[in-house]
Amino acid sequence: MFKQLDAKTFVAGQIAPEDLAKAKQAGVTLVVNNRPDHEDAGQPTSDEIEAAARAAGLDYRHVPIDRGMGPNHVEAMREAMHAAGDGKLLVFCRSGMRSTLAWAVACREEGVPKAELEERARNAGFSLGAVDHLL
Repeated sequence: MFKQLDAKTFVAGQIAPEDLAKAKQAGVTLVVNNRPDHEDAGQPTSDEIEAAARAAGLDYRHVPIDRGMGPNHVEAMREAMHAAGDGKLLVFCRSGMRSTLAWAVACREEGVPKAELEERARNAGFSLGAVDHLL
């Protein structure tokens, strides 16, 4: 369910509140939700995911990416990467794609080589083509 992007970062498609216990067991300390509420019928709301995250002892941030990724989304991802500290980060959206793209651009701004990011994304089943110009 969780795909590893790097030593500290997992990505996933839509998660359910009951998935947060598994995230905790995997070493996750911070969850970032990149989905806007009500994007799809029946998806758990940010409040529901946050309550489950807090109940599992995890920090939580809601950074919805709904009309394309902007500099504020990248900065929020960079902040989350640092805020996770020694723990791991779980980022999710509908399929994992938006979260992976935001992670890649944030990592590139941190100095991670483009080729490394492309390989890590590819290994997780994603293409960074949509943000190639930002890498």
